[in-house]
Parts: sequence; structure tokens; C-alpha cells
Amino acid sequence: MSSTPSASISIPSKTPASNTNPNAVSISRSPISTMASLSLSQSPPQSTFHDRFRKDSLSYSIRQSHVLRPVDKDEVRLLLLENISTEAVNAFKAQGFQVDHFTKAWSEDELVEKIGQYHAIGIRSKTKITERVLKAASKLLVIGCFCIGTNQVDLNSAARAGIPVFNSPFSNSRSVAELVMCEVIALSRQLFDRARELKEGVWNKMSKGCWEVRGKTLGIIGYGHIGSQLSVLAESFGIRVLFYDVVNIMPLGSARQVSTLEGLLSEADFVTLHIPELPETINLIGAQELAQMKKGSYLLNNARGKVVDIPALISALKSGHLAGAALDVFPAEPGANGAPFDDQINTWSTALRSIPNVILTPHIGGSTEEAQRMIGEEVSSALTRYLTLGATFGSVNFPEVDLRAIDADQRNQIRLCHVHNNQPGVLRQVNEILSPYNVEKQYSDSKGDIAYLMADISDVSKQDVERLQDLVRQTRANILTRILV
Repeated sequence: MSSTPSASISIPSKTPASNTNPNAVSISRSPISTMASLSLSQSPPQSTFHDRFRKDSLSYSIRQSHVLRPVDKDEVRLLLLENISTEAVNAFKAQGFQVDHFTKAWSEDELVEKIGQYHAIGIRSKTKITERVLKAASKLLVIGCFCIGTNQVDLNSAARAGIPVFNSPFSNSRSVAELVMCEVIALSRQLFDRARELKEGVWNKMSKGCWEVRGKTLGIIGYGHIGSQLSVLAESFGIRVLFYDVVNIMPLGSARQVSTLEGLLSEADFVTLHIPELPETINLIGAQELAQMKKGSYLLNNARGKVVDIPALISALKSGHLAGAALDVFPAEPGANGAPFDDQINTWSTALRSIPNVILTPHIGGSTEEAQRMIGEEVSSALTRYLTLGATFGSVNFPEVDLRAIDADQRNQIRLCHVHNNQPGVLRQVNEILSPYNVEKQYSDSKGDIAYLMADISDVSKQDVERLQDLVRQTRANILTRILV
């Protein structure tokens, strides 16, 4: 974003600040994706990590907050799908947002039909935000993934449209780690098969093929937030822990990093995956890797459904090479509770369900009351901070930019939030527009082809706000311009 000569710009003379409504705001996109104007307000300052997760409060601000107020009687509307926690719903409503809350995922056609009326959307793992959906989202400002993964969103298309995406990378780590420990013990004792038999009226007490987990080896693929917590839990059971990761990581406890995936597979009694879905991780565990695992070992996948070649896994289980498996995620998953999990969803579903000592669960790794509450608070806080402060810290697809909040007594100070293409001359052009004013704070960053500038400008009248917004919007690199007052 270096400065180079740019087209001449007519700079407005500074208009004296007037006693106008301080809550008026203007937001505009470039002509490529025209967006209705909104009213934005000054918002509360950023809270501390600990304040955000206090059980007794969902209000994270030190100062009294000003909620968003619309222009043209258009309320700021949020769409929350997939039964996102009521804590998140309440947090948004406390900010004055209008919230539409639904328990099920929406199809692409439903989203294309209805998303044009919403300024923010919150989803979990089943709703897909595709490029087609984003093109229909004429008012959309921000996307919240109330989960760890973000592969259900076309991140590049969202960034090109000026839409940051936020997720919750930490909040359900403990819940997933505890589920994995549950699966390790259940597999080693063939617990699900014995429980099913007894519920069917068959008494089948047996010890053959059942083991204690003490003294066994757990191999963790992906030593991130979940993998490292799992490592600590496993060692408390007397389990030896190995892990494989693409980067060197300091282990917790007595865990040991191995240099190759093959080395981990050949030593571990239990292999568990905790990796994202990326082009290089799809079918990471296939027929070759399964053959490298110890005979009588177990495979657990609570990461993403496509990282394991399921037909190859079925073959390894039927041949007796593996003694069992636990899967909480699948390449294709039903869109709603009560829907069938059959061969129309995945062609191998019937074969997988028929194999003994295979635990299948409906993507419940993070489905605990504690995790969903924390996820709701974390992501709702991130979305609120972006809508009211312009802060993108923590976004997965966007430059991370933040400024401290404007003090409540700074009535004539505005905040410019300018998303633009990352190309030379932009800062010079914008700063020429701002030159008649005192820029109190300014910060810019870029990520790939997208750049984001935030600037706080003092003593700006209502007339100046409107003209500044129009001038910045007219710059050639503009994607989305918002002014918060």
C-alpha cells in the first residue's frame, strides 16, 4: 500500500461541528456490491478475556454502550441458525440488534432467498456460506462461525466482499478432549456393543479383546488446543502420549513429538485426529496409513469428516487389522436432527454401521452446555465489536486491526472503517481526503489482496461525515466503507 500519484480529489473544506445527533452513521459498499446505509453508534470498549466469560453477566463494557440505530428505519438484523446458544441471542439483543433465531441449518437456496435482509449471520458447521450466497448478501457485514471450523464458509469470497469471518478456536477444546477420552475407554472395553446387546435383552459378559488403557500409547495427530488438552488428560490415566504436528511444539507433561506420521502410526495403540480440513489433510488417513497402524489398534476422528478415507477404514476394520474406531464427524452430514443417516448421505453408511466396536456419534464433540455457552459469548462478542467498533482482531480471513474505543465525551469524533483492495496509493488518497481534519489514531494492515484501514478523526460535523463517506467510497480501491459516530 505504498503511496504513488493518484487521481485528484476534491477535498471538502472543514465544516464547523454542529449540535447534531451523534448516533448518525453511514456505511457504503463500492458499486460492485451496493449496500443500504446503516446507522452505527459509538460502542463500548474492548473487554478483558476474563470479563467476557463471567457467568453472572453478558455485559462486557466498562462504559455505557450506544446501540446501532438504522437509517431509513432499517433495523440492524442478525440471522442465527443451527440453534446457537440463547446466551448469544441475549447478548445481541442487549446491544439493540434485531435477532432472528432458528434451530435448523438453511440450504443454499434458502440463504440466497433471504440473506439479503441481514447485516450479520451466525452459523455452526452445517450451514454453507458459498460464493453464490455471498453475492446475494447485499447488506452482510460479518459472519460468525459458532464453532472451531470455518471450512463451511468461502473465506476468500467473503474477504473480497469486505466481510470478516470470526470463529471460536478455544471454547470447546475441553469438551472435545473429554469425549475422546470417553471413546478411548469405550473402545478398549467394547462398551457400546455390550450396552447395545443388553438393551436388546442379551446378556454377554466377556473379557476377550477388552483392555485397560493404563500403559497404552495414544498418538495425537495435531497438537493444538484440543490435542494438548487431551495429552494432559490421557497422561492422568497412565497413558503414554506421542504426537505429530507439522510445526515443532513444546509438549505438555511427558508427551513426546515424533518426526513422521508413519512413526506415530506404528507405535500408537490409539490414533486420534485433531486437524483442520485443508487440501493437504483430505484423506490424510487412507489405506496406506491404516496399514501402518499396529494390528489391533483403534482410530478416532473428532476433527473433520474428510480427513479419513472411510471406505479404506471399513476395509481395515472388516479385515481385523483395526480393533475398532470412533467417528464423530463425516464427509457429509444430515442438516437437521431426526434426519436419516443412510446411504443417500454417504454411500458406505450401512456398511459402517454394521461393523462391531465402531462408535458413531452425530458431531457432538463440542455439544456441551459449557462449550456452547462459551462459544456463544466469544463469537457474539467478536461480532459486536466489529459492528460497533470496527475491530477485526481474531478474524480468520481478514487483516487484524483494532483501535481503542472513542471516549464517550468525544462527541464530535468519528471512526472511519475502510476495506479496500491492497494496491499502491490507497493511503495517500485517503489521507488527502482526511487532511483538513485532526486524525487522532490510525492503523492499517493487509492480508493478501485485502487491506483494512481504521482512523479516528476529531471535530467532524454531520455535513462533513456525509461528504467524507462519499469521497472515501469513490476511491478506486474501495470495497466497503463505514463511518461510526
